[in-house]
Amino acid sequence: MKLKELKEILRKSGVVGAGGAGFPTYGKLSEGIDTVILNCAECEPLLKLHRQLLEEYTYEILTALEEILDAVGAEKGIIALKAHYKNAIKALEAEIGEHKRLSISVLGSVYPAGDELILIKEVTGRTVPPGKLPASVGVMVSNTETVYNVYNAISGRPVTEKFVTVAGEVASPVTLCVPIGTKLSELVKHAGGLTTEDVEYISGGPMMGKIVSDADVVTKTTNALLVLPSDNVAVMNKKRNAKIGLRRAMSVCCQCRSCTELCSRHNLGYGVEPHMVMRVLSNGGRGDVYKLAESLFCSGCGLCEAYSCPQGLSPRSLIAELKAKARENGFRAEEPKIYERKDSNLHRVSLDRLRSRLGLNKYDVPAPLEGKIEVKTVKIPLLQHIGAPSVPCVKEGDSVKKGDVIAKAPDSALGVDIHASIDGRIESVSQKYIKIVR
Repeated sequence: MKLKELKEILRKSGVVGAGGAGFPTYGKLSEGIDTVILNCAECEPLLKLHRQLLEEYTYEILTALEEILDAVGAEKGIIALKAHYKNAIKALEAEIGEHKRLSISVLGSVYPAGDELILIKEVTGRTVPPGKLPASVGVMVSNTETVYNVYNAISGRPVTEKFVTVAGEVASPVTLCVPIGTKLSELVKHAGGLTTEDVEYISGGPMMGKIVSDADVVTKTTNALLVLPSDNVAVMNKKRNAKIGLRRAMSVCCQCRSCTELCSRHNLGYGVEPHMVMRVLSNGGRGDVYKLAESLFCSGCGLCEAYSCPQGLSPRSLIAELKAKARENGFRAEEPKIYERKDSNLHRVSLDRLRSRLGLNKYDVPAPLEGKIEVKTVKIPLLQHIGAPSVPCVKEGDSVKKGDVIAKAPDSALGVDIHASIDGRIESVSQKYIKIVR
């Protein structure tokens, strides 16, 4: 398939990164890419769905990966996954012989192995410069579900559903296929309900996910719903107050460098040094302020606050405040240099130890992939990805079928079409949502 044709199919079918920030997939396709990486590393503890999809839909995913290679003119595709994903590896080995340009790269069980830039370094040895896209080094990365959605799009099926792992304080942890726009409370119900009352909901992983309400809805980037006790370490880390964190840093930060030594971006060769940020902020903004600018390339992986610091300080929350202020004021850091880090392999964090540190071992249980669930009402956001929100093309009272276009991407902006995820009637249309009732 030609590049232009595939880009148009993906844009009209609503395919975006099925996780993370949801970058529109057609925007990643370009000439000059020689390597396409299928990311099945699942960065965080408790997430299951990508390995499950690769095991269940091996043919479809490998077929779509080949189509992407053809469209961008890439020489090879690499499927990257962790060594303990044994069932997925077996499924791959049974079929990959039919795909001569594809190979398997087995990664260690470390965090954050699934980070896009770290994955590129691990698999190809190339370092993406700070602030640049993977295409700048000839690489494209897409996760397993995204590539599965590419297969569906080529087959004429737009993105209307999302696979979500539901884990934590639920009776029956499970991975579900649900209509986009489904309330999170519906997922909890299909996972057998709560097993305790005082809980918080995290959309995504325990490290980089965010606290949400059970009234929020599933979007194209919802990979997991974790139901955790309100006093769980992962939950408490997300509730840290930056102002209090600054005062604590000023009083007790001993500049031990542990946060920097385990910083995932620092070990990639970026000039991100959390301990230097703590030093400058603790001194009222005096010192090597250039380190504040370099910290804007922090990935937010959270190791500094959840694992590294022996005093329980939170460099990440302070750096997040800096990044927010920089965006508000239109500040952009100059492209920093990349440092050679020959000892980065010595500064990796075991996924098992991280899970234990977060108090999540009891929740690391099977969450089997089950069938699709049906719901009576969906509330579909018009912005589920990086770029511009889609523009409604339906009105209240219209009847729609699953797969019908209900909002279109603006012609001149980065964006994708959005489709009805159930059959029904348009109950309401706002600037942010379209609600459909079966």
